[in-house]
Amino acid sequence: MLIKLALRNIFRQKIRTAMTLAAIIFGVSGLILSGGFVQDIFVQLGEAIIHSQTGHIQVFRKDFLEKGTRQPDRYLIDNPESVAQRIAQQPGVAEVASRLNFAGLLNNGKRDLAIIGEGVEPDKEARLGTYLNITEGRQITDSDTFGMTVGQGVAHSLGLKPGDSVILVMNTADGALNTLDFEIVGVFQSFSKDFDARAVRIPLGAARELMSTPGANLLVVTLKRTEDTETAQAAISGILPTGLDSRNWRQLSDFYDKTLQLYDRQFGVLQLIILFMVLLSVANTVNMSAFERLGEFGTLQALGNTRRQVFGLVLIENASLGLIGASAGVLIGVALALAISAVGIPMPPPPNANVGYTAFIRIDGPTIVFAFLIGQAATALAAIFPASRVSSTPVVDALRQNN
Repeated sequence: MLIKLALRNIFRQKIRTAMTLAAIIFGVSGLILSGGFVQDIFVQLGEAIIHSQTGHIQVFRKDFLEKGTRQPDRYLIDNPESVAQRIAQQPGVAEVASRLNFAGLLNNGKRDLAIIGEGVEPDKEARLGTYLNITEGRQITDSDTFGMTVGQGVAHSLGLKPGDSVILVMNTADGALNTLDFEIVGVFQSFSKDFDARAVRIPLGAARELMSTPGANLLVVTLKRTEDTETAQAAISGILPTGLDSRNWRQLSDFYDKTLQLYDRQFGVLQLIILFMVLLSVANTVNMSAFERLGEFGTLQALGNTRRQVFGLVLIENASLGLIGASAGVLIGVALALAISAVGIPMPPPPNANVGYTAFIRIDGPTIVFAFLIGQAATALAAIFPASRVSSTPVVDALRQNN
């Protein structure tokens, strides 16, 4: 009976019901849109890091990350092809590419520039680096024995363009000086502005010739699904020879975790704002409605209904409003997310990045559930004080409101 009466009361107060539903729908759909936007930032930022620099997992000699940047020749993986073959057989692994790091001087015939470089397997890197934008020329390929791609910053500093010849000067693993002539085949733009300012890439064979070594510093693992990163890393770590270590892309990218924490805090504040907004809007409407119906609640008690039943009636009315409003908010929020995603949101480059991107609103299950519960809970909480007040009003005082 209370449920039937509550539903009748909801549809009887059409204007106030509409106001309450509007507040709930606005809050729920706002949470879905903002949450989906933040989730898209996380996903796109992660994929940009993976497919422009790190891969999903990297395998290297222990202490390479801490000490190997300045002396990469001391942290070489012996027989990297054999290790790469074993890794490639693990479930979820799509491809394994070798990289050989080096540092040296790049000369354009007029001046030198200190650079960091990577000897890569070109065709594998082209499949991995789907977020690496070639702004001029093309990618190096396996057939480019002495081809080179340079970062945008390097090209700007030395005035380089595709077709130019440069000389790469560096020390071998034995300390001897070695040089090779290269042809610029392309200029790239990665996710990181700092990386592009000093990075070059050459074929792995040329890097090995320069350093007089058959080894590699890194084995970069690409997975079929980013979601399998932790599982795949555990499996790979279990088969690695003694002396080798692994890190996944999140462990390699401190910037991603800091960005994640920043947006999580911002979204948490937004959630609180929307919660209080819905709470206050609904509480105001419910409080006014309860006061105007005080005589009605007095009549119910005079007819034998208990204070608990009156309290329950108000709560059921608002819980029903919350259910209707939250459900409508979910539908409207999802519809708006799909509509906005069909167009896209042009975004500027993130901090320390070169490339802007198009953002979308992701339909995220946990965010939708959370938004629905916020809408439902806020409405129920807003009804507690008015319900308590009207149910505790003496019957005689309540009946006077009928006059």
